[in-house]
Amino acid sequence: MMSVSAQTVPERITRVETAAMDDLRCIPFWYVVRTRSRHEKTVRDQLVGREVETFLPIVERWSRWKDRRKKIAIPLFPGYCFARFPLVERLRVLNAVGVADLVGTCGRPEPVPDAEIESLQRLARTTLQYDPHPFLTEGMDVEVVRGPLAGVRGKLLRKDRVTRLVLSVTLIRQAAVVEIHPADVAHVPT
Repeated sequence: MMSVSAQTVPERITRVETAAMDDLRCIPFWYVVRTRSRHEKTVRDQLVGREVETFLPIVERWSRWKDRRKKIAIPLFPGYCFARFPLVERLRVLNAVGVADLVGTCGRPEPVPDAEIESLQRLARTTLQYDPHPFLTEGMDVEVVRGPLAGVRGKLLRKDRVTRLVLSVTLIRQAAVVEIHPADVAHVPT
């Protein structure tokens, strides 16, 4: 036969965990919004109209048609947009035109670390040429020590005497790559 105190301890733990989860649901975090095909800009505009902080990294590319060439802006990560909001307000995001779902595990949205979003935002604010890049799980962890990306961490990649810095968003397994001088980075011990 169990004592009364043994029965109440798990109940108290559950109540404490539930209260902590409720507190976390009210704090804004960055989440990945999966969009319908070619709806990234529409989703961004819809969320901005709903007063939700958004981030859609854009890459400019030359596009060629039969009669002309034009520079166009395309999403760095097709099918994804980033939004910062408290999880209790997720219906405001999910009801926007073009939103497919929030990215996460086990059916629950998972926040993206602020450092990953801040790295991409700093890259987007520079005039550096950057491109989408396959997600890397191997490579040396480095931190930029000088230049417009000073303090940003990523993975170092070398190819044909050119050094590149790969900035990753682990949750959606997407990355961006930018050329960088090898003297501008330092190894970060893991």
